[in-house]
Amino acid sequence: MLKLKSALPILVGFFCLAAPLPAQNSQREAPPAAVGGSGENPPLSTLSVTSEQSRSSDYVIGPEDVLDIDVFNVPELTKTVRVANDGTISLALLGHVQAAGCTTEQLRKELERRWGQSYLENPQITVFVREFHAQPVSVIGAVERPGIYELRGPRTLIEILSMAGGLAKLGTAPGRTIVVTRRGGFGEELQLVAGMNLVGADKVEINLQRLLYSREAGLNIDIKPFDTVSVSRADIVYVVGDVRRPGGFVLADRENLTVLQALALAEGLNGTASKRQARIIRRNADGSRTEIPVDLTKVLNGKSQDLELAANDILFVPVSAGKAAARRGAEAVLGTLSGILIYRR
Repeated sequence: MLKLKSALPILVGFFCLAAPLPAQNSQREAPPAAVGGSGENPPLSTLSVTSEQSRSSDYVIGPEDVLDIDVFNVPELTKTVRVANDGTISLALLGHVQAAGCTTEQLRKELERRWGQSYLENPQITVFVREFHAQPVSVIGAVERPGIYELRGPRTLIEILSMAGGLAKLGTAPGRTIVVTRRGGFGEELQLVAGMNLVGADKVEINLQRLLYSREAGLNIDIKPFDTVSVSRADIVYVVGDVRRPGGFVLADRENLTVLQALALAEGLNGTASKRQARIIRRNADGSRTEIPVDLTKVLNGKSQDLELAANDILFVPVSAGKAAARRGAEAVLGTLSGILIYRR
């Protein structure tokens, strides 16, 4: 049982106690879902509540965090406090105590030392982070739940994706890369490996497929407070005109499609297609439009290059007026003959 070293300081403490903060509904992240639940991508690591608690001692306290300070057998000193912008907390008998930059374990030991010096005998103190506000990470792009997530200890890139619900499954499909932007840059802490490209001092691009499918641990980098994780959205090419299944086709795991590959996705040409008059419509960076003629007859016969379609290109296959007229004539003749046969019966 705790023994008070002096009754007077505790009486003074009763008057110094600040009113505890009202209880707030802390919005904690839901248990992360596995990434790739649709079956196309392998599942990522799932984080459990037990994992969160086991890492709480590694969490570095920062401004705006809300802490529960509990002093065993001395309820008058037990308090819920918010870390001020200068990184301090205000406690009875101790005044302002630096909390930001300390882990919960370091702060606990410091409070036991300072309260034990003059006021309490063998104090037993616990420090619990009620609300996390100091170490945000932004997750944007093709994930299930884009938003801001608080780091509660060391986290890797795959764990952050899990916290955001994994890769998007409906609507916007994920692209080929993840870009991590770090405030202040990466410095010498980043070890470049295959599948990783440092595009700037503060920005690294990671191949998503290699991250998910390879066992290269170097791609699964540690995420730091204030990092931004951006999962690219897959590009699309469009096939329109006289094809069997016109529409947009996602470049989920490739940079581009060829003309013949796009036609295969569109299930081929209709019988009235004008193969020699097809063209690729490309929107340039300055907003202008370029049209590239494509002779599908030569491409299909291997006599012309099978051109590549870049992101957002449109392959347009017009209807042949001659073929359409011939088909309408044939249909009219067929209809007339059918009518005559029915009439004669």
